[in-house]
Amino acid sequence: MKERTVLLEKNGSIATLTLSRPSALNSLNQQMVDELSAALKAVETDSEVRVVVLTGAGRAFCAGGDLNYLESIAGTPAAEQFITEVGGLVAAIMELPKPVIAMVNGAAAGAGFNLALACDLVVASKTAKFAQSFVKVGLVPDCGGLYLLPRLAGLNKAKELMFTADIIGAETASELGLVNKLAEADELVKVTDDLAKKLAAAAPLAIARMKKALNKSDELTLRETLAMEADLQAKSLATADYQEGVKAFREKRQPVFKGE
Repeated sequence: MKERTVLLEKNGSIATLTLSRPSALNSLNQQMVDELSAALKAVETDSEVRVVVLTGAGRAFCAGGDLNYLESIAGTPAAEQFITEVGGLVAAIMELPKPVIAMVNGAAAGAGFNLALACDLVVASKTAKFAQSFVKVGLVPDCGGLYLLPRLAGLNKAKELMFTADIIGAETASELGLVNKLAEADELVKVTDDLAKKLAAAAPLAIARMKKALNKSDELTLRETLAMEADLQAKSLATADYQEGVKAFREKRQPVFKGE
């Protein structure tokens, strides 16, 4: 029986998905893609889960695609199918109606870099490294990189990172807006957990609506955005969470949101 390559652990309302091929720097093969896809579906349908943390075991977050596996399928129909499924992970993360935090504990290269970018927030160890390493092996970026990186870092910087495959540190990634929080290596789990708990205590319906709207905001005109805001806000005003939020505000206490 094969060892699992993606571990799912729940702690209250927080689910942690750990990429677990540490000897291969958590590089993506078919088994890992299948298991991560299944894990994302599991946390989506689990009503207890409000926040998802994605991280890697060992000294890497994810080193991208497994070169041995990619070599084995190169030039076959399986290659396009695999890359399509890898892209599906990005879509699943971005369409998940729950916030996803990337806890980048080490190297995030190639598809691993882009997998982190697909998450809603990124917390990185100060020792983490990031690289769009595709060109070094004659490949183009995948896993949503051509969509995500220009939007987050700007077109020219995306070209620079992709054309050169330069390795950047976590502080540089933070300066480019690719990392939300930096942490000392021994504080990474705590900093991530504190953020996850803060999001888990927030209004889940409101966050789900914000995430969906923000992820399509660059596709809409001002008028379309205003119409979407009116629709989402009217729905939000009709929720029990809104009533609880107002009541808690007036009673000077923390609200207890139920996602209703």
